[in-house]
Amino acid sequence: MKPAPRRYTLRKEERLCSKTHIDQLFMGGKSRSLSAFPLRAVYLVANDEQACNKGKESDAVPVKILISVPKKHFKRAVKRNRVKRQIREAYRKNKYTLIDKVNEEDGRQVRLALIWLDNELHTSAEVEASVCNLLLRIGERL
Repeated sequence: MKPAPRRYTLRKEERLCSKTHIDQLFMGGKSRSLSAFPLRAVYLVANDEQACNKGKESDAVPVKILISVPKKHFKRAVKRNRVKRQIREAYRKNKYTLIDKVNEEDGRQVRLALIWLDNELHTSAEVEASVCNLLLRIGERL
């Protein structure tokens, strides 16, 4: 039997939307942070007992992501949206480097926030290299 084909999409279930999960990520003392300029990653490895609403299908997703581009860095929404689009695309193309590592360990879920740090726009290739670097480093630390 062939394994299921990989879907290089970014569905709603893969996004971190829950206020409680976001609060745990930023307020809890168990989250870790890495940076690869121009991005910073804040992530939290949650076990089964920490995941809320176990019955929901959305918690079956091993990695949930949040993307933030502060208004402090880009006043115009057009530029913020462009950067968010670049980050989403880079993550979408390279997400399996992290998902494969998380799937090796049962009952784990990674909540990940990618935060923009620079006041300048960067090319998509630079953003993708930064996202790949962060995903690999997070995968090594699991």
